[in-house]
Amino acid sequence: MFVITADQVASRRERDRAGGLVEELAQRHGDELVFPPDQTAGDEIQLVTRSASTALAIVLDVTRTGRWSVGIGVGDIRLPLPDAARKATGTAFISAREAVVAAKRAEGRFALRAAGDPTRPAADVEALVRLLVLLRERRTDLGWEVVDLMFAGHRQKEAAALLAVTPAAVSARLKAAMWRAEEDARPGLERLLAELDAESERAAAT
Repeated sequence: MFVITADQVASRRERDRAGGLVEELAQRHGDELVFPPDQTAGDEIQLVTRSASTALAIVLDVTRTGRWSVGIGVGDIRLPLPDAARKATGTAFISAREAVVAAKRAEGRFALRAAGDPTRPAADVEALVRLLVLLRERRTDLGWEVVDLMFAGHRQKEAAALLAVTPAAVSARLKAAMWRAEEDARPGLERLLAELDAESERAAAT
C-alpha cells in the first residue's frame, strides 16, 4: 500500500493551498484511491492507493509547482479500514511521516520510505523517482504548454495547430522538455514501486 503525504512549503507566508489541491487530486485520481484525499492537519494532505502508477502520478502532480514537500510511505494499513485516511493506522502511515519529514530537506522535496526490510532498498527507488522530479523542475512554461497537450492525447501536429506554431517548434520544445525521457522512465519507475510494495508486504508477513 502507498500513503502519500504532502506538506505545504512556507505555509506561514503563503495562503492555505491544501483545499484546492485536495479537490484537484480527487478529480484526477479519485477512482484509484482507497479513501478520498484528506486534509489531515493544517496545510498537510494525505492520500492512500494500492496502485504504483497512481502513487507516482500523484507525486509528479504535487511536486510540479514546487509548493509541496512530498513523501511516499510503503507498507501495510491496519484492518478493518476506517472511513477516512486520517483515521487509519499502519506501517505505511509511519513510513509516510518519516518520508515527508525527510522530503523537507531533500532535493526536489521528495522522499520515500518503506516498512520492513525489502530486498530492494527504498533509497534506490527514491533516487530514481527524484531524478524524474528534478528533470521536470527544469521544464519551462513553454515546455509544459506542449507537454500538457501531449499528455492530453494530442499529436504533435495537433499541438502545433492549437499553439499556432510550426510542428518543428513543437518537436524542439518537446526535446528541450525531455518529454520522451519522462515517458520512457515512468513504466520502469512504476514497476520498481510495485516491487517495493510487494517486498514490503512479504517482509511484514514474516
